[in-house]
Amino acid sequence: MEQDFWKMREPFGVLADSRETAARVVELLVRRKQTVSLAESCTGGMTAAALVSVPGASQVFENSFVTYSDRAKNRILGVDWEVLQKYTAVSAQTAAWMARGCREAGEADLALSVTGLAGPGGGTARRPVGLVYIGCSYGERTVVQEYHFQGGREEVRSQAAAAALMLGLGCLRTDE
Repeated sequence: MEQDFWKMREPFGVLADSRETAARVVELLVRRKQTVSLAESCTGGMTAAALVSVPGASQVFENSFVTYSDRAKNRILGVDWEVLQKYTAVSAQTAAWMARGCREAGEADLALSVTGLAGPGGGTARRPVGLVYIGCSYGERTVVQEYHFQGGREEVRSQAAAAALMLGLGCLRTDE
């Protein structure tokens, strides 16, 4: 399966309102008669909450998995233990496995995954607080993007949820 990784060079700034982006994702999926599933770790369901706030989301929103622990990532989404050991839960590799596993387990056309460090603790020089990986599995492609968000715990989580929806929208638009 083709896989792409890329990294943002600048801190992620102000995002469009996540509800507006969620509405656009729902609109595209309804029009295509496709579905979405989510796998969230550090956002703890915030991305799902943004989606279900959209009227009509029930037509496209299949399910959501909050897989906070490594065990849940492995058991529910099929993330390989070797990947978790070698790269950790906060990695592009884990985000890719989460997205693909979510798409399969959720039986959806589009799957988004979020894994990262929301803080305030847990960060290191190599993996600072605000480091988040977001994956998107759609069609034959899985893409992962690395973000470095700024702010406190809730700001990081909100930015990550909004960025996940933006990445999902971008993946859907590449198919137009």
